[in-house]
Amino acid sequence: MPSFDVTRSRFRLADDEVFVLAQLATGQPVPESMAPAEARLRDCGLINGAGELSTLLLPLMRTLVQPSVIVSLEAGGRQGTLHHGLLIGDDHVVCHETWPGQEEAEYRLVEPRTLVWTLADLVGLRRSGVPEAGEQVVETTVGVLEAGLAALEKAASTPGADDRASVVEALRAAGAADDTAALLGELIVEVRSNWRMTAAWQGRQEGVRGVAARAVAAWDCGPLGSWLRELPAEPLAEGGASAESPFRLRRVAPKRIWEELTGLLPDASELVREQAPPEA
Repeated sequence: MPSFDVTRSRFRLADDEVFVLAQLATGQPVPESMAPAEARLRDCGLINGAGELSTLLLPLMRTLVQPSVIVSLEAGGRQGTLHHGLLIGDDHVVCHETWPGQEEAEYRLVEPRTLVWTLADLVGLRRSGVPEAGEQVVETTVGVLEAGLAALEKAASTPGADDRASVVEALRAAGAADDTAALLGELIVEVRSNWRMTAAWQGRQEGVRGVAARAVAAWDCGPLGSWLRELPAEPLAEGGASAESPFRLRRVAPKRIWEELTGLLPDASELVREQAPPEA
């Protein structure tokens, strides 16, 4: 059931409910298949009987239907994959966050000046509790990594299995050297999330107008720190990496992750605005 919190301008909405709101906000008809979602929105007071949106929704919907920049985050962990992100408009910024096992996501307005802080919070970036350490690098192939991840999944479903030993053994069997298998095995077992954040906007590439994008990927390995995924390089198209593709992680300080998040966002000169039609 959709719900909202007036005190903090936040809303809990499922994907079909967001679709209905976007249709109504842009004057488009709501398909009959979406009638249950429309009824839920009406029952909770976010739309009225005439299909008009509550004024509480106006800043949110203006940003949802016409964002200038879309930031998407895919975060994978032992509870599955979660999708979060930011929609940046001319006047407002909307953050949306999902929850493991829940269909609804939370949509909330955030202060535009806190953009980077919000991005850091979405990936759980922390400076405290992480021991200082110099940069380390682990290199192998995507195929070796996948063998280790598969071994962890199998060990997690096998009572009494030793996760670390199972993963290291699988990495060695896939061709990793002993020192690489030991380090990568530790990281795979300790990983809290492996995430990929992408920012996209209307811009120019080599002088041609189109969608421009930047992306960064990293692993949060808890007590073992943060590791940037340098290879395969981002932005990575679907199917852009094979089992033979090189894979490289580099341990970095939280400050470096912060800098990477800051660098994702375009400045004003990179944005191409829609031009208003000439007056008659």
